[in-house]
Formats: sequence, structure tokens, C-alpha cells
Amino acid sequence: MGRKLNPRSVPDYQRLAQQRLEPAIWDYLADGDNSDSNSNETNENAFTAVRLTPRPLRDVRHGHTRLNLFGQSLEHPIILAPIAYQRLFHPHGESACAMAASAQGGLSIVSSLASQPFDTIVQAAREGGSNIAPWFQLYWQSDRIRTLRLLRRAMAAGCSAVVLTVDAPIKRATLQLPSHVSAINLEVLEDAESLARKTVFSGWMAEAPTWDDLAWLRQQTTLPLLVKGILHPDDAAQAVDAGCDGIIVSNHGGRVLRGTPSSLEALKAITQRLQNHENRIPILLDSGIRSGRDVFVALAHGATAVLLGRPAMWGLAGNGAMGVAHVIRLLRDELEMTMALMGCAELPTY
Repeated sequence: MGRKLNPRSVPDYQRLAQQRLEPAIWDYLADGDNSDSNSNETNENAFTAVRLTPRPLRDVRHGHTRLNLFGQSLEHPIILAPIAYQRLFHPHGESACAMAASAQGGLSIVSSLASQPFDTIVQAAREGGSNIAPWFQLYWQSDRIRTLRLLRRAMAAGCSAVVLTVDAPIKRATLQLPSHVSAINLEVLEDAESLARKTVFSGWMAEAPTWDDLAWLRQQTTLPLLVKGILHPDDAAQAVDAGCDGIIVSNHGGRVLRGTPSSLEALKAITQRLQNHENRIPILLDSGIRSGRDVFVALAHGATAVLLGRPAMWGLAGNGAMGVAHVIRLLRDELEMTMALMGCAELPTY
């Protein structure tokens, strides 16, 4: 029993989190993970299928994992993904993740559905020892007026970049939230009966953002603007043309639509499509990162940085901020070891 409480690997944290979380909450966290029975490839096995050929005898002394992203100096390319309702997994929720990311020389992305106030989360990041403020993940709020009010609240709290998620316009609750957990930063939402009456095309999709809304959003902030949820190369090119500062390739961890390409497969196609584009912008990858080796593979296929989702929540459930920091450190160590064995003294580039 004692060994289970002293995790030494990411899978250890996964097992510990499953032990500590209520079954319904664990199922909510695991939803979509490797559950696509209609596809032979999942996010995880797409990374496993990649073979790496070691390059010995290279001088990798003084190697490092540092990078600069939108003027922010990061110690490594592992960013904590925006995950809703993190107080489901630990009482300190998003603040614990922000503090852990900061302490490890990185950053986190705050969800629109965060269960703590924006300013509390930003302050926790500062207390972690870094001057880099979290980014803000924006869900479109039915119309431009409400969306702008939410964006301005996050900006006023000090968030340093905006990530518009576009691949999940239809949001159906899969878990009855406990009374102490809510999307505390949002305006009052519609009641359950009203939500249940909505149809797809005349209801949900009538309120979903369009390319025109993205162009409007670009005009509302001078912060770096990224679009998350891009899988098609043409959409990536259109996002660049719309003035976006970055793209996050993501299939939402398998939660939205079954049968999508893995994030790594989509990354390859998008990287090829954009490599000759006149405006080169950072391409980030989300969905499927489980190890430092996965991080290396993503970078070698064109990603500038990656988003870490469920493993961070395993660490959070296992040991709060310390657990999250440990998970990040484990991936950093694995990334450094993979780089050393591959003969890379700096992060690989496509």
C-alpha cells in the first residue's frame, strides 16, 4: 500500500488517481480515452507506432529543452491543457496546476469552465515562482457580447494569451457536478430543461462560432490568439490567413467525434501544408501525450510545444500541486533522455 502512495511514474499516478477518485468522476476524466472502437489508431498508439533510431557519439553536453513562445521564455515545451472543473479531482483544482506548471518553468491554460476564479489561478501561477501568466482557453458564449465579457474578465485577471476552442460547439454534460464545483467564471447558464430542448442545426450550431466570428475576435485583443481543435490542413491555412498567432492540433482527446484522425496524424498533414506558407506560426499538439518520448515525437513531426491533459489530472488527484509538478518533471526527464539518445542537444525541429 505504501508503494502506491509514492508514485514513481506516470502510470503510477494513473492508478493512484483511479483509486482516489469516485467512479463517476474517474469515468468522466477517462471519457473518450482509447474508446474509439471504429478506428485502428488512437492518439496513444499513433505515438507508439513511431520508431526512433538512436544517434550515438554526438556531443550533447550543455543540452537543454528551453524555448521561446510568443515572447515567453519556457524551460520546456510541456504546457498544461485546459481541463474543466479541476476541483473535481482535488480541492485546490486549477490553482494547484497553475502553481505546479510555474514551479516547473512552464505554464498552464485556464479553461472557460474553470472551477476557481481567474484571478485566483493567475495569482497561484505567480506564487509558483514564474512571471509567465497562464493562457486563457475561450469557449464561444453563444454570442459576441457574452463572449467578449468573458474574454475581458480573463484579460483583466492577467491571462497572457487566448486559445479559442472550436471543435466542441455542442457541449453535453456527462456528469452531475457536485454542489461545490461549478464554472464559476461564467454568466448564469441555461437550465437543464432548456438545454435538453436544443437541436443541433437550429440550436447548438446556430450559436457556434464561424470564421467571421474568429475574424471579429482577432480584432478584440492584442494578446496572442491561438485556435484549438484544428485537424484539417485547409482549416489550418485559413486560421493563419485570419491572423491567428498559433494553431493547436487536437481531436479533443477523443471526446467529441469518434473516428477522427489521431492528433499526430493530423499534425503531419498540417505541418506539410503550412511549411511553405508565407506566415510561419507555432503549431502545438494536444491529445495523446503520455511520456517524454511522445513529446519528442510530436516536436520531430512539427510541433513547437505540446499540451498535457489527463496525466496532469492524475497527478492532481494523486498529490495536488506536488503531484502535477512531479508528472511534469517525469516527462521532462524522459524528454531529456530521449533527446540525449537521439543526439539532440536542443529541441528537435521539423
